[in-house]
Amino acid sequence: MGILVCQTCERAIDHFEDEKVSRLYTVCPNCHQCKSEKEGKKHT
Repeated sequence: MGILVCQTCERAIDHFEDEKVSRLYTVCPNCHQCKSEKEGKKHT
């Protein structure tokens, strides 16, 4: 069993089937904090 975690807000986004227990980091699509930081990085 694996879990997808937002790298900015640390919320669990989704679970997936895997042989090992694992954690993958991504950015959640609905997190305003994540969107703001992502847009801020584009401007710099």
